[in-house]
Amino acid sequence: MALRALSSRLLAVHHGIHLAKVRYPRSGLAIPSRFFSAEAVSHPSNSVQVYISRSTDPYLNLSIEHFLLQKSHPDSVILLLYTNRPCIVIGRNQNPWVEVNLGLVNQRGILKRLREGLTSVAAGERTSSVGEDDDADDVLLVRRRSGGGTVFHDAGNVNYSVICPPAAFDRNKHAEMVVRALRGLRKTPHGVRVNERHDIVLDVSPHSEAIKSHERDTGMNNGDVRTFKISGSAYKLTRTRSLHHGTCLLSSPHLPFLSQLLRSPAAPYIKARGVESVRSPVRNVGISNAEFEDAVVAEFVTMYDESQAEYNGDEETKVDVEIIDAGNVEHIPEIQAGAAELRSRDWIYAQTPQFTFSSHPTADDPRPRPDLPTDLPSSFFPTDPELSSTDSADANAPGLQMTVRHAEITDLSIPSTESGNSDSIITGAVGDKSLVHSLKGLHLHHIDDWRTHLGSENESVGRWLNRLFGVKS
Repeated sequence: MALRALSSRLLAVHHGIHLAKVRYPRSGLAIPSRFFSAEAVSHPSNSVQVYISRSTDPYLNLSIEHFLLQKSHPDSVILLLYTNRPCIVIGRNQNPWVEVNLGLVNQRGILKRLREGLTSVAAGERTSSVGEDDDADDVLLVRRRSGGGTVFHDAGNVNYSVICPPAAFDRNKHAEMVVRALRGLRKTPHGVRVNERHDIVLDVSPHSEAIKSHERDTGMNNGDVRTFKISGSAYKLTRTRSLHHGTCLLSSPHLPFLSQLLRSPAAPYIKARGVESVRSPVRNVGISNAEFEDAVVAEFVTMYDESQAEYNGDEETKVDVEIIDAGNVEHIPEIQAGAAELRSRDWIYAQTPQFTFSSHPTADDPRPRPDLPTDLPSSFFPTDPELSSTDSADANAPGLQMTVRHAEITDLSIPSTESGNSDSIITGAVGDKSLVHSLKGLHLHHIDDWRTHLGSENESVGRWLNRLFGVKS
């Protein structure tokens, strides 16, 4: 199988070729060129398909992936590789107010500011979802259609997707494929493996040069070995198809900032029904995107082209690697509609499962809370000075509580700030003119400034909620 020329041909794509095909011939005969369409991807003859997207739009790439999942022939196997612009991608059932520091992510040029050491910047103007005015140092927020946890993407992170029949699905199968691809590269450090969570990790001796060159990374100690996560996976299964997609950290310059971007100040106050991410130490593999693409494509073709050729009795099978971009899919309405849905704030936020926000411990959520700002009204604090905000729900300070379903405030109680009435509680049972009545039914992602809705007498509460939920300070 002739694979040597792949790197140069893929590099040529980076320098202006709009649409190219790379073939892995098993004989000297050529095969017809395919046109990217529902008819092409669903044709029974296209049993093995390989695509590399050169779009960096995460909404478009996920929509292309979903299109392939829905439209491809049930018996086909597909590999899609793509690299996104900087973005944070949360799982289908995750809570962005728990997973993401929205006050940072919503700022224009946040990555540049972090690189320059401006790590304590206040929440600023929101960025748009995606558009002409986006800066390369903005971070987009994306909710994918598959489950799993939150990941960060940038130009140093290549994403891989494998679509296959459910009968061929195994959570480790294609992670092991990527591991074999990495092990075949001389630059890859030793110790790459798939762990018990189906993630790809790298076990490294603390004395190795690889660790010395990544001093900012912190790994889990396992005797004399430190373990770093380099790739996470998520899955989606349908009746006729299965999807395994994963990331691979290759050369991201933003690893030192991930803990800031992915640590929400609202998380200690929220009890969520959705899936919460499992935090792991991470590091880069230290290879180029082109090297990774070459190796994974070669391993995928070795896995599936040989077996398909044997099954079909066709010794002349060739696999085209199609390089696609936004121009190749602009004529496909399903992809455009899917990308538009993923860009919408209602998809990103209003798909959030129900959660509760409580400023103080409750019977349902007895976790200790961080100390509250001292400028909050006295009604937020226990009347017994020996009781603190970290004490049990029996403390004489019920505080602010919200129930939020699909980003909509469905129930709310908040301490009254009326003079001489600090112990009373405004609740959802109060009449139409109450503060709570005006807040119920609002969607969190439509609130641009909590102070506007809470009134001047609750200025400090509004500032606090703005900071937690990542809106104007």
